[in-house]
Amino acid sequence: MEPGAMAERLKELILRDAFQYSETPRFKLAHGGVSSFYFNCKRVTLDPEGQVLIGRLIFDLIRDSDVRAVGGLTLGADPIALAVAYTSWLEGRPIQAFVVRKLEKGHGIVAPIEGKVKPGDRVVVVDDVITTGGSTLKAVAACRTAGLEVVRAVVLVDRQEMNGRENILREVPRMDALATRDEIFKLHRRRRATMDSRL
Repeated sequence: MEPGAMAERLKELILRDAFQYSETPRFKLAHGGVSSFYFNCKRVTLDPEGQVLIGRLIFDLIRDSDVRAVGGLTLGADPIALAVAYTSWLEGRPIQAFVVRKLEKGHGIVAPIEGKVKPGDRVVVVDDVITTGGSTLKAVAACRTAGLEVVRAVVLVDRQEMNGRENILREVPRMDALATRDEIFKLHRRRRATMDSRL
C-alpha cells in the first residue's frame, strides 16, 4: 500500500474506532475542559492494523533524521513507539523504543526513562493526541533531563486547539501529526451525508 493510501486508511480507522462526537459538550479532557468531541486513540494504536499503519508512517517520516530512539510519556506513546521500533527492525534500520514514566518507581534502579538510550542520543518524542501539548512536553522535559536531544515530535492526532502545536514547537524544532481534527471532521461530515442520503 502506498504511503498516501496508508495515511487515508489510518484516518478511517481513527474516525471509525477512536472518534466520538456529541452535539452538546460532554467529554471531559485531560486539561479539565469539556468538549463536544473526543479521540480515544488507544483503540487504534493497540489495533493490529493500526500498529502496522502507524509504525510504517512514522518510520517513513523519521527514517532520515539520524535518530537513535523514539518514545514518549506512558501510556499513550507506548504502542506508537513499539510499532515504529518493530517496523524499523523489519526495514534493517533499527530505532530503539523508550518509555517515559509518569512517576519514578520506588524500587530497584530509579529510572524515569526506560529503554536503551543514553545521554547525547537524538530522539523523537511521540504521543497519541495533543490538545495543550502537555503530555508531549512532559516527555520532552524528561528526555532533556536525561541528556537526550529531542529533534522532533510526532503525534497521531492534533486536536488543533489550546495552542498545542505552537506550545510544542516552542520546545522542539519540528512537529508532525498523522491526522488533524479538521481532517477527521471532514470524514465525519462525509460519512453523515452518505448515511443521510440512504434514508
